[in-house]
Amino acid sequence: MRLCEAVGVAVAAALLLSTPAAGDNHTFIIANNPDGYGIDRCLANGEPCGVAIASAYCQSQSFTRANSFRKIERDEITGAVPTSGKNACVGSCDSFVAIECMR
Repeated sequence: MRLCEAVGVAVAAALLLSTPAAGDNHTFIIANNPDGYGIDRCLANGEPCGVAIASAYCQSQSFTRANSFRKIERDEITGAVPTSGKNACVGSCDSFVAIECMR
């Protein structure tokens, strides 16, 4: 009976070690500049037309696909984009899009 238990434990351990690890996710923040093609609206509004662009961006960064994409407000970007002070944006400023990529 001990041999059966040992084999069972070994099989269970082998199965656990052979399962793929959870996907590695990374969120990229990129400027969402109007380009005349409407891609900026597709990404910022999370519309289906932005799926191909978000996926292509993720693949260019060595990820397999885009999990999500959306417009992100300046105050959601910690310390990267000044919202006040002498370096704060005044007038026409870039908007930003968050693209979450997965390996």
